[in-house]
Amino acid sequence: MAESRALTYTAAVPRVAFIGAGSVVFAKNLIGDLLLYDEFKNCGIALMDIDAERLGVAETMCRRLAKTLGAEPSIQATLDRREALEGSDYVICAIQVGGYRPCTVTDFEIPKTYGLRQTIADTVGIGGIMRGLRTIPVLVEIARDMEELCPEAWLLQYSNPMAMNCWALAKATRINVVGLCHSVQGTINELARDLGVAPDEIRYLCAGINHLAFYLKLERNGQDLYPDLFRLAQEGKIPETNRVRYEMLLRLGYFVTESSEHFSEYCNHFIRRDRPDLIEQYRIPLDEYIRRCEVQDAKWKDMKASFSSEGDLTHTRTQEYGAQIIHSIETNTPRVIYGNVRNENLISNLPQDCCVEVPCLVDAQGVQPTRIGRIPAELAAVMMTNVNVQGLTVEAALTGSRDAAYHAAMLDPHTSSELTLQEIWSLVDDLIEAHGDWLPPLSHRRLQPGANLG
Repeated sequence: MAESRALTYTAAVPRVAFIGAGSVVFAKNLIGDLLLYDEFKNCGIALMDIDAERLGVAETMCRRLAKTLGAEPSIQATLDRREALEGSDYVICAIQVGGYRPCTVTDFEIPKTYGLRQTIADTVGIGGIMRGLRTIPVLVEIARDMEELCPEAWLLQYSNPMAMNCWALAKATRINVVGLCHSVQGTINELARDLGVAPDEIRYLCAGINHLAFYLKLERNGQDLYPDLFRLAQEGKIPETNRVRYEMLLRLGYFVTESSEHFSEYCNHFIRRDRPDLIEQYRIPLDEYIRRCEVQDAKWKDMKASFSSEGDLTHTRTQEYGAQIIHSIETNTPRVIYGNVRNENLISNLPQDCCVEVPCLVDAQGVQPTRIGRIPAELAAVMMTNVNVQGLTVEAALTGSRDAAYHAAMLDPHTSSELTLQEIWSLVDDLIEAHGDWLPPLSHRRLQPGANLG
């Protein structure tokens, strides 16, 4: 890794800090998208990670990518977060606090001892609660540094659990923040394949909460596409891996943005100890995130060698919003993206101040959310089962309330459908103990510690 050094750039080009640049593939996607714009060929890029080896690979990747794309950005690589943030105009955050080991493995393995099985465990559920508890304090620290070192910068927040993280940031800090995911535009590509049409022919309106937003309108050439989707579902002409979402389409009348493996653990209908047949019927991939992490770990040596070698490093623009937002703000080029933002009268039948995912206009004025109004009551009701968990986890993380952590797990749809109250309390205690210093200090505020009423 090159020695950390100050950036040289003109006031006319932005400085972009990438926190968590050791996620090299993701960093390549976002930085490559940025450098494809002619306006940003000479921008400033600050790469920061806590892992020196991965940071070094990210820097080599970035320099090779710039050369291939005919760009000459000022590139800095540093282990010092404050050094990366100072003077930045945009901060991209893609961190995973606690990593695959020890924390993600713990989120899966300890619940298994209680008979509680998960698929992804990064958004809600007991795994999402624990990830939120260990991630929110770190993000708030980053935001506090931003308030001091780059107070006008935009935080482009990619870390899960998305809604919890953005809710906490909006509540606890003054920074400009938008949470970014690819589930809205990614699902449109999937639906286009299912329907046999081109993605750019589909016009849609989507709203809700991250990973649990629904397409309120889905049209092609002015014609509603929902009848065609219903027909596919009723005839069973759907991808084997997408049975949960199509089942819920038939039940709710709208299609959800996030994958079936995610959605199966956001509700209490599919992963059940007393109904193992449902796992097979709906093709639910238990422990899916663990498998993905193991595959990525196994590929790291090859990936490291590939990014560190000589020669061209090609890039094709991705569907991620990060570079598009920077381009729109810097050049006043209007675009509509889907962002996770504070609910300030945006969706009227979800709680004010929770985090919602809605279309946003982006131009020189920044990220400007669209007011949706009231969404169908049944969709809001499904979302509320997750919003309740999010809000309590945010309270636990920001106030240090252990009681709020219990209550988040107690009200989680999947956890509460599988475990008794005493099992939930004991599971939370076991996870807090296992995570140790990865979590903020959590203390009882009202409840008696160790209570066992039956």
